[in-house]
Amino acid sequence: MIAYFSMEIGIASEIPTYSGGLGVLAGDTIRSSADLRIPLVAVTLVSRKGYLRQEITERGEQLEYHDEWHPSNFMTLLPNEVTVQIEGRDVKVKSWLYKHQSLLGGEVPILFLDTDIDGNSPDDREITDYLYGGDERYRLKQEVVLGIGGARMLKALEFNVRNYHMNEGHSSLLTLELLLHNDLDADRVRNLCIFTTHTPIEAAHDKFHYNVVKECLGDEFSQGILEEYGGRDVLNMTLLALNLSKYVNGVTTAHMEYSRKLYPGYHIRSVTNGVHSYTWTCPCLRELFDEYIPGWANEPELLVRVDEIPNDELWSAHLSAKNDFIDYVNETTGVELDVSTLTIGFARRATAYKRATLVFSDLERLREINKRGDLQLVFAGKAHPRNHSGKTMIREVFEYKKLLKDEIKIAYLPDYDMSIGAKLTCGVDVWLNTPLPPLEASGTSGMKAAHNGVINFSVLDGWWIEGCVEDVTGWAIGPSPDEKVDEKERRRRELEDLYNKLEYLIIPTFYKKRDDWIGMMENSIGKVAYYFNSHRMMRRYATEAYLF
Repeated sequence: MIAYFSMEIGIASEIPTYSGGLGVLAGDTIRSSADLRIPLVAVTLVSRKGYLRQEITERGEQLEYHDEWHPSNFMTLLPNEVTVQIEGRDVKVKSWLYKHQSLLGGEVPILFLDTDIDGNSPDDREITDYLYGGDERYRLKQEVVLGIGGARMLKALEFNVRNYHMNEGHSSLLTLELLLHNDLDADRVRNLCIFTTHTPIEAAHDKFHYNVVKECLGDEFSQGILEEYGGRDVLNMTLLALNLSKYVNGVTTAHMEYSRKLYPGYHIRSVTNGVHSYTWTCPCLRELFDEYIPGWANEPELLVRVDEIPNDELWSAHLSAKNDFIDYVNETTGVELDVSTLTIGFARRATAYKRATLVFSDLERLREINKRGDLQLVFAGKAHPRNHSGKTMIREVFEYKKLLKDEIKIAYLPDYDMSIGAKLTCGVDVWLNTPLPPLEASGTSGMKAAHNGVINFSVLDGWWIEGCVEDVTGWAIGPSPDEKVDEKERRRRELEDLYNKLEYLIIPTFYKKRDDWIGMMENSIGKVAYYFNSHRMMRRYATEAYLF
C-alpha cells in the first residue's frame, strides 16, 4: 500500500482542510486512486478550525474568521492512539477515518490526525487546529505530528506500507522515523520514499532554526543525523526529503528544470499535475460526454473524441452552465452580470506573484477594448492572514471595480472554495492566468476550465507551457520562458499580448465567429483535458514511482 502524506487535502468543500491548489490536487490524487483502485491510504491533519472563512467589505477589505467544522459529522474516530515527543512532553495523537468511495467501487481511506485529546495540555490540543497558522514553532509541531505521528499511526493501524509519498516537504520528518526503524540505513529508507515538490521559490520551502528544532524534538533524533540529511545551517524540509527519497519529481517539465537549478546534483523528474475529470466537469457537460463519449470518466483520454458532439449541443451545454453561474454571481454580489457578455474568470490564492490586477495596468486601453465588445470579469481568492500584499491586491480589484463601474462589470466572489471554483471554471468563457514566471510551478485551475470547454488565456508558465498551442487550445500572454528578455521588456510584451489578443482575437471571435469559438472549446476538451487529468498523473506515479 502507498501512504500519501499531505499537510492539506481538499476532499469536500464542507471539510475545509485545504487552502488552495496543493490540497485540491491531493484530493484529486485520492479520487483517481480510488477510481483506478490504486492501493493508497492518505494521511493529513484534521485542522479543526480550517484555513479561513473570508468576508470582504465594500472597500475590498478582507475579514477573516475561523472556519470551524466538526469531524464527527463526516468521519469516525478510531480508538488507536500514538504519542510523539514535543518539547519533552508526550503528545497524544488520534486519527479520524474518512473513506472516499469511488463511483466505480474503489475506496481510499484518509486519516485525519488530531491532538485535541484528553490528557494533552491546552497548547498541545491546539496543534492540529489551524491550517498554516501560527509561528515557526507551531508549524514545526504540526510537522512532527504529520510526519512522525502519521508514520506511527499507520503502524499502529497495521497498514502494510510499501512506499511513503510526501506531497511537498511538510511531512518529511517521517524519514527520520523510518531511519530509526531501519537501523539508520539511509538506502533502505530511500527505497521506501517518494517526494513531490511543488514550490519553485527557494524561500518558500519550510526551514526551521536548529534551536527551535532542538527544543521541539529533544534528543529523539541526533543533531548529526538532522544536519547530515536536512542541512547544516537550518533544518530544510525539502532537503531532508530530497536526501532520503528514491524518486523525486516536480509537477511540470518547467518546474522540474527549475528545481534542478535550485537543488543541483539531485535527480529530479517531472510528473505534470492533472485534475479529476469527473469532479471538475459540470453536470450538463457530463451528460453530453456520457452520451457521445461513453467511458470518458475513467478513461479521460477518450475526450479526444469531443468532435463527435454537435456544435450546437456543446454550446447549449456551456450556456446552461454559464446561466447558472451568472445567476449565482448576481445573487451573491448584486453586480448584475449579463449572460450574453464575454465573461473572463480569474480565481486563485490572493498573493502578489499571481498578479490579479495585471489586466488593469492600462485602464484607457481596457476601456477602448471594451468598446469593441463588452467584457465582464469575475474574481475570487483568499489572502493568507499574514499576506499583506495579497490583501492589498484584493483592495485594488475593488478600486478598479469602482473606477470602471459604468463601463465594465466586475465581481469579486467572497470565501473562494472548491464549490465556487467548480462554478467558476465551468461558467466563464475565458480563463485568465497572469503569474510572474517562473513562480507558477504548475497551476491546475486552467485544467479544470478546459474540461468544461472554457478557453485559457495565460502567461507561459507552469502547465500552460505544455498545454498551449497558440490559437488552437487558447492564447499565450508574453514571451516564452526560453526567450532571454529583461523584466521590463517581459512586462511590456505581456501587456501588449494581453490587450492586443483581447481586442483583435478574443472579442471578435467570441462575438462574430461563433463556430471558430466552439472549435477552440472543443480543442480545450480534446487537446487539453484529455491529457491534463489526474488519472494520467496517477498512472505515471504508479508505473514510475510506486513500482520502481
